[in-house]
Amino acid sequence: FRIMAGKVKWVTDIEKSVLINNFEKRGWIQVAENEDWNFYWMSVQTIRNVFSVETGYRLSDDQIVNHFPNHYELTRKDLMVKNIKRYRKELEKEGSPLAEKDENGKYIYLDFVPVTFMLPADYNLFVEEFRKNPSSTWIMKPCGKAQGKGIFLINKLSQIKKWSRDSKTSSFVSQSSKEAYVISLYINNPLLIGGKKFDLRLYVLVSTYRPLRCYMYKLGFCRFCTVKYTPSTSELDNMFVHLTNVAIQKHGDDYNHIHGGKWTVSNLRLYLESTRGKEVTNKLFDEIHWIIVQSLKAVAPVMNNDKHCFECYGYDIIIDDKLKPWLIEVNASPSLTSSTANDRILKYNLINDTLNIAVPNGEIPDCKWNKSPPKEVLGNYEVLYDEEMAQGDGPDRDLRSRSGQSTAAKGSRGRDLGKPVLTTWK
Repeated sequence: FRIMAGKVKWVTDIEKSVLINNFEKRGWIQVAENEDWNFYWMSVQTIRNVFSVETGYRLSDDQIVNHFPNHYELTRKDLMVKNIKRYRKELEKEGSPLAEKDENGKYIYLDFVPVTFMLPADYNLFVEEFRKNPSSTWIMKPCGKAQGKGIFLINKLSQIKKWSRDSKTSSFVSQSSKEAYVISLYINNPLLIGGKKFDLRLYVLVSTYRPLRCYMYKLGFCRFCTVKYTPSTSELDNMFVHLTNVAIQKHGDDYNHIHGGKWTVSNLRLYLESTRGKEVTNKLFDEIHWIIVQSLKAVAPVMNNDKHCFECYGYDIIIDDKLKPWLIEVNASPSLTSSTANDRILKYNLINDTLNIAVPNGEIPDCKWNKSPPKEVLGNYEVLYDEEMAQGDGPDRDLRSRSGQSTAAKGSRGRDLGKPVLTTWK
């Protein structure tokens, strides 16, 4: 394994895009804007090799990589839930108003992840929760897989026992003998458009965790199922009804290869503004941004904030029919391959804008720079949260913005002329 595997000089934009697609399939990408420096776009496995204790490799100041060493604290399904639960408990111990609960013991502001348990470790806790509402549907996912692999829905305890037997495990106590799963309460009242379920894929760039600085990409998209949604238990096995992953939907008979079953986020916003109203739509997107920031804050204390690293995450959000957003998972390696012409344009721009923030002005990278690029290089990114700026507004800033109170800082916008409030944690 050699990290300095050679240099590439791009001839055309098309050649650059083709090379990126090809190298991505092999597990890592090397991107070079000129012959003087190297920039690497690596797979999560390659990052593990780079930062492993055994390898002992040390990056030089002009080497920048696209994952944090322990990114899995956010991107593994079980660790994400564990860190968010820990974050909520810590805020509760501190007496933070963010951790306030209602009369039923539910978090008022931090209830954005479906009820989730780890299997086999939390089997007894899951059974106790299941028996409170025996008619509920649950979704099981392997902790370390992507693209919808290994996911299935259950609505009976006997199905869990069958899964356990099929996994050749005689007990729920031993974790070494089989892969860990998470089991989450299924969102069985998703917002439907044209009768079909969809989720949001949003891109979030983190340049540093301490202080936390993150950017939201404006050009996300919705991924639609090809078959109309039904909560009927007879359709629990039909993944074309329940899972939005393109890797699954592209095998359906009704998959459209021209638009790929995708809508842009801007089209979703227009649809919601016309059907639900502008104010409700603005509130929904503010809540989505809130979820993203809080999930990053939850993992910031445990993240290895290596100065050579940045990360572009793929957030998956589902909206229910009450317009409440739910965080489903966060992807460390969101697909950069394109399935449609629009997809290609979006992802090319995403890579381009990400590089411009990671290495401003195309200069030789320097991991010691303050990672606060000028506004003109942001492209389609916008600052979502800057911890250094946020600290100037007092400790209750997050709560006031979440509960809709106006605490606009200098340069922020009011709701005059129909413009949305620039929420205070941005």
